[in-house]
Amino acid sequence: MANTIDAKMFARMFLAGAKNLEAKKEWINELNVFPVPDGDTGTNMTLTIMSAAKEVSALQNPDMASLCKAISSGSLRGARGNSGVILSQLFRGFTKGVRDYEEVNVGIIADAFDKAVETAYKAVMKPKEGTILTVAKGGAKKARELADNGEEDIGVFLGEVIKYADEVLARTPEMLPVLKQAGVVDSGGQGLMQVLKGAYDVYSGKEIDLTIADAKPSSMGSVQMNKDAQAQADIKFGYCTEFIIMLNRNFNIKQEMDFKAYLESIGDSIVVVADDDVVKVHVHTNDPGLAIQKALKYGALSNMKIDNMRLEHQEKLFKMSEKQKEEQQKPETEEKKAPKKEVGFIAVSVGDGINEIFKGLGVDYIIEGGQTMNPSTADMLDAIEKVNADTIYILPNNKNIILAAEQAAHMVEHKKIVVVPTKTVPQGITAVINYVPDLSVEENTDTMIEEIKAVSTGQVTYAVRDTVIDDKEIRQGDYMGIGDSGILSNGAEMSEVTLQMVEDMMSGDKELISIYYGAEVTEEAAEALSGVLAEKYPKCDVELQYGGQPIYYYIISAE
Repeated sequence: MANTIDAKMFARMFLAGAKNLEAKKEWINELNVFPVPDGDTGTNMTLTIMSAAKEVSALQNPDMASLCKAISSGSLRGARGNSGVILSQLFRGFTKGVRDYEEVNVGIIADAFDKAVETAYKAVMKPKEGTILTVAKGGAKKARELADNGEEDIGVFLGEVIKYADEVLARTPEMLPVLKQAGVVDSGGQGLMQVLKGAYDVYSGKEIDLTIADAKPSSMGSVQMNKDAQAQADIKFGYCTEFIIMLNRNFNIKQEMDFKAYLESIGDSIVVVADDDVVKVHVHTNDPGLAIQKALKYGALSNMKIDNMRLEHQEKLFKMSEKQKEEQQKPETEEKKAPKKEVGFIAVSVGDGINEIFKGLGVDYIIEGGQTMNPSTADMLDAIEKVNADTIYILPNNKNIILAAEQAAHMVEHKKIVVVPTKTVPQGITAVINYVPDLSVEENTDTMIEEIKAVSTGQVTYAVRDTVIDDKEIRQGDYMGIGDSGILSNGAEMSEVTLQMVEDMMSGDKELISIYYGAEVTEEAAEALSGVLAEKYPKCDVELQYGGQPIYYYIISAE
């Protein structure tokens, strides 16, 4: 029987929770209700917690205060997606409850659970039950009950809290009909349970590898990185492998994603560029043969090149050192050289065409990301730092990025940050178009928020698995037309799905239809769709623009 946990054990428990979540992330992704080919809940929560885990792993014999600071700041900066932001807020609240103690007991932990839930609920404007918040609240409720009833054994306490929280998770489909229809529990709640179960495993004595990849000591100020440590980081994957695949069949977007995912499992620095009947590949790996064997399934190989990066390492270090000297000698960065302005814009965007549209409208900084990869709070903070303006508007352009943007805004004191809650790219474009320099920040904010309400958006992609949602039976490989509030259409023919989606978007007096076609759509096909819509809706202006976005064949707005 143990009645307290010290900083050393707390650190081990946190790292074990992070590792368990990382191991289960793909399973958690599968619980996501929408069967879209995106970076999902498991990925976002894992990236969030691993940001903190790297900071924790770099600490040497931490006390409770320094450990809590690493967990809180690491997760806050690394938070991605709504689930990741909520998880970071749970950590933030919990660490506030334990940071002032060298050892914590059941009573202190119960108080910290209450603080965690309170902090997370405050971070969400409209908390929804049947989510990670509900699971966290259930665990906190059980923790308080056990503490008030005099339980002192932490092992028993944690076991009972996890058992009850699991029961709450199992009830989430009864709280959210969309979960019940899809036949899944809440993915964010499941992610939280994996963190708790991992922590409990190591507390119970289970042997777990707590090594965190790429963990580096953090530094304050300008401290030279130890060259030996840099050398170890540089040679994690020793062979730079490049080749071209001469395709023997069509290489569709799903196959491309599967191939990239495989390469990510055996290495890093991955580039896969599909161009008609060839695919150019670059990967750093310790076993080039695995990459080659996988590639041979798609066709014959040519232009193969494998370099041993360990032999080239000293030259790399020298060049890096020279580059650092040059950077240090620069009086100021390019961003600081830009003239200061009163108002700046940051937009989250993906696709070279859409990026150019935003730049043409005066957006100062583009954060590459979106539904396929939600940018982190740290990405937002970096962008804010690079825009030399007193007031900065952030256009998240995705509902799963708004919380991370708001979290970044709360962390900035030297600039006024305004997050316009744009949920789609067309809403972001409408927002920046309606900015009027002569109006005040408040007036512009109100105008933009009001204008984006009139924008309906539909996006066409494909299903990665069979499911039932919004009373629609969806098969893997189906095309789906996804609207602002759910799936509008699905089927085997892209054109039919797209036209049905637009038809469902056309309620009210719409005057403009804007089509942004993606990287996988030919200009001819996009022009044909534009012609059909112009004929079908003669009272509307139809605009066609190249978006270049991946995953989504079409992004279409009606306003």
